[in-house]
Amino acid sequence: MTDEETTGGTGPGHRSVELTRLALGRYEIGNVRGGTITIGDGSTDDFTPVELLLAAIAGCSAVDVDHITSRRAEPDSFVVVAEGDKVSTPERGNHMSDLEVTFRIGFPEGEGGDAARAAFPRSVVQSRDRLCTVSRTVQLGTPIEMSAEDA
Repeated sequence: MTDEETTGGTGPGHRSVELTRLALGRYEIGNVRGGTITIGDGSTDDFTPVELLLAAIAGCSAVDVDHITSRRAEPDSFVVVAEGDKVSTPERGNHMSDLEVTFRIGFPEGEGGDAARAAFPRSVVQSRDRLCTVSRTVQLGTPIEMSAEDA
């Protein structure tokens, strides 16, 4: 497998998903491993692209924090909330602002739980500042190239 064919996991390499139209405002996204999700324009209970952005930010950071803290103790509870405001301005068009990710994690009593609690705040900072590819990409403002091709 070449780097361009590699996808998934936490290591470096090319990533790709493919979106197919199912109906007006409803789409299926697939990955090379066979996973699929449906997304929509908000008129059904499917996730919208903006909700997927928030989910990607929450999920990416959750994986980081979970791996770091769970080495010390299995959490009793683990909830992450990602939120923000969709806004539109003449200068910047539609975009999200005031993005915030809140971790609510409970750890058991005892030495392992104490160690996990101690690592918890630092793990959130590490995810934000270095580890989470999704939030780092948003924070850095990576340019996106778009092209149009006839099918």
